[in-house]
Amino acid sequence: MVQKWISGTALAAALLTASCGFKHAKYENPITKDTQQPDKILFDKAVKDIEKGRYEVARLTLNTLINTYDTSEYLAKAKLAIADSWYREGGIQGLTQAEAEYKDFILFYPTMEEAAESQKKLCDIHYKQMEKADRDQNQVLRAEQECKQLLTQFPNSKYVPATEQELRNIQEVLADSEMGAGTFYYKKGSWAAAANRMTGIGETYPLYSRADEALWMEADAYGHMGPRFRQKSGDALASLVRNYPLSDYADDAKKKLKDMELEVPEADPAAVARMKFEEENRTKPGMLHRSTAWMKSSPETSTAAKAGAPQMTNPKQDIPANVPVPVADNAGFAGDVTVAPVTGNSALDTKPDARSVQASADGSSAGSAPTASAATPQTSEDNANTKGKPKKKSKKPKPSQNQQPAPQAQAQQQQALPQQ
Repeated sequence: MVQKWISGTALAAALLTASCGFKHAKYENPITKDTQQPDKILFDKAVKDIEKGRYEVARLTLNTLINTYDTSEYLAKAKLAIADSWYREGGIQGLTQAEAEYKDFILFYPTMEEAAESQKKLCDIHYKQMEKADRDQNQVLRAEQECKQLLTQFPNSKYVPATEQELRNIQEVLADSEMGAGTFYYKKGSWAAAANRMTGIGETYPLYSRADEALWMEADAYGHMGPRFRQKSGDALASLVRNYPLSDYADDAKKKLKDMELEVPEADPAAVARMKFEEENRTKPGMLHRSTAWMKSSPETSTAAKAGAPQMTNPKQDIPANVPVPVADNAGFAGDVTVAPVTGNSALDTKPDARSVQASADGSSAGSAPTASAATPQTSEDNANTKGKPKKKSKKPKPSQNQQPAPQAQAQQQQALPQQ
């Protein structure tokens, strides 16, 4: 009984120490010179406050150092320590402030060794806030962006291996989110939408643990869309046989290719070695982890790949295969607007200005305009005399007896000619 009590006490003490270890962990002091300079004294005092969890007091001390000793050798370290204090404090506010401080540090000191560490902290800030695949993926996308930035900006850093694994975990979550949407469309019978989702998974996340299943569902979805998509279905099956030869779907894919009278490709040796490595090094979660997974908001990443280069290119937006592609018309417009510089002489350079031509035409027409009529205008007195009097109707002159209408005269002349 006493031994059980001692063991229980020791276990409780160990758990308490582990839970409090992060808050009061020793801060790594990058400068070990033991001097009595005032800036060094301020920096050491701030470090002790950070280790004991007095983050606000530490930030006040560090800001005093920065504002007072602007040429101190501890200036960069003090700015980094402020960011670390926010990171250790945690919470939404603390992590947001830490992200801003780390970005400022990288901006002002991009060549220092601690710049890569700051970028790693930026990746971890969003990595720790990731949620499951069926929830909001904003933090997952931010974490992917920051991890890619570290691999691109600091390729020789010591944080590259750990960042690559985090990026593989992140892309496992993103692929799982796409898989959930594609499975929904597949079960619903929306074959075009399901095939489009599964195609994106196979092209964008080849290291996904269920990429072989995505290819199998893609081939089946294309098979339901009719004979016009027979080749796309065969391509998905061929990719499954070639790139995932140890998959449970590989034998069925070979049989289906033979039934479709299509060529069965050979397995890629590199793919065989990769799948064997993943099978040997994949750790299965324990019973306690599986029973409490539903209470956690963080995603499950134990099935993520442990080797292979993560995808560094951004996914492209695919159009479903059943959507017709716009055909170019007679003018050469195919649906995309492009901008290109003008080369050579254009019509503006070779032809005269239309405004000057129009102005000259207007001038010539004005010069040849008829003059005003010679009739004198009616004066105001005439207008006054005629105002109010009724207008007389003009009498048409009566034609004389000798005058005849022109058509009648011509008819009489024609009758008189034969008599002569």
